[in-house]
Amino acid sequence: MDSATPSGEDDDWELCNDDGFVYKRKKRRLDPDAAAVAHVSSATDVDHLAALQQRRERKKRTLLKLKDQYQRELEQWDLLSSTLHAMEERTSRFRQEHERVPEQTAPLVSHSPTTKGKASVGGSLVDELLLQVEAQEAIIHDISNLCDIAEAMCHKQEQQVNQSLFDLPIWASPNELMQFLCDD
Repeated sequence: MDSATPSGEDDDWELCNDDGFVYKRKKRRLDPDAAAVAHVSSATDVDHLAALQQRRERKKRTLLKLKDQYQRELEQWDLLSSTLHAMEERTSRFRQEHERVPEQTAPLVSHSPTTKGKASVGGSLVDELLLQVEAQEAIIHDISNLCDIAEAMCHKQEQQVNQSLFDLPIWASPNELMQFLCDD
């Protein structure tokens, strides 16, 4: 519509559309110093975004590593729990067998008051004591196995803690240590 305006004058104006309201306004010109500052700030924004992305990736790797570690520990505790449960079942089975043996030998003892009966009482007592010793031996064996597993878990965890301490940058050469400190 403005055919009378020279073309050089149109370069100083820009069209703006604000929710259907169209208007002209003068173009904003940045001075060279402001343009340099804007460029630097955009570069720092990119660096900041890259640093955030690296931090997120590092957090993600750390969390996955922790998840794997906790998963292995849970599996080990499940193994210990199932072993302990099996040991308890065996102990209860031995107790039930121990209770059955006196019930089976008791009628023999009450019916024979002779010396032969005394020998069967002594034999049943020996059998009962033998069953108790076998049950105790099985319990001691199971507890020994549980202790071995717990000791192996503690040893492994101790090695991991020691290795994490040895991996610290403080043990590196002075040049590597300074580089590590300057990077963060």
